[in-house]
Amino acid sequence: MAANDLHRLDGKVAIVTGGASGIGAATVRRLVAEGARVTIGDINITGARQLADELGGQALGVEFDAGDVNSVESLISTTAQEFGRIDILHNNAALVSAEHMGRDTNAVDIDFEIWDRTFAISARGYLAGCKYAIPHMIEAGGGSIINTASTAGMRGDVGNFAYGCAKAAIIAMTRSVATAFGAQGIRCNAINPGPIQTGAARSNEARVPGRNEILARHTLLGRYGVHGGS
Repeated sequence: MAANDLHRLDGKVAIVTGGASGIGAATVRRLVAEGARVTIGDINITGARQLADELGGQALGVEFDAGDVNSVESLISTTAQEFGRIDILHNNAALVSAEHMGRDTNAVDIDFEIWDRTFAISARGYLAGCKYAIPHMIEAGGGSIINTASTAGMRGDVGNFAYGCAKAAIIAMTRSVATAFGAQGIRCNAINPGPIQTGAARSNEARVPGRNEILARHTLLGRYGVHGGS
C-alpha cells in the first residue's frame, strides 16, 4: 500500500456485507487501513465481532441477514446511528454454501426454492442495501456503492444457474443506480472477481473434487486469486 493511501478514507464510514470472511474480510481490513470506520454485517455474528475486535474501535460487528430486508434496513440505520454518516456500501454477501450450490443446477432441474433464495440474498438484498443507504449518502454529500457481481453474470455455465442469473441482475442494477443517482454524487460500480481462494471455494472443491483445477485451467494466470481475509 502506498504511503499516500493510508489516510485517504479518514472520516469516511463504510458498510461491508458478508464482511466476516473471504473477500469481505479482506475489504474490511483494507478500508480500516486507509482510515475508514467500518460496519461488518454478517450472518456469522461471531466472526464479525472477532474481526471487529481485531481491528479495534474502527470497526463494528452487526448481525445481518441479506435475505431479510428488515435486517438490511437495521444494518444501515445502526451504522448511521453509531458513526453519524454513511459514505461507502460494499454489497458483498452471497449464498455460496456447498449444500446450496450443489442444488443450483440448470433451468430444467433447479427447484424454485433455490432460485428464490438465491435472488432474495444476491439481488433483493443488494437492492435493499442501495435503497436504505442512498438517502444517507445524499445527506452526506455523496457516496460510493460497490456491488460484488461475478464473471458468472457475464457468461453461461452448465450449473450454478440461479447464481449466474442473480449476478447478471446485480450488473444491471449497478448501471441503473449509477444512472439514476450519479447527479446526486452517488457512484455505483460492480466488480466481477474471477476464482478467489476463499473458504467457500474450498468447500465447493470438497463437494466436486478437481473443480478448482478445472477453473484454474480456464483462468489466464492459471491459478486462483488470493486475498487477505480468512
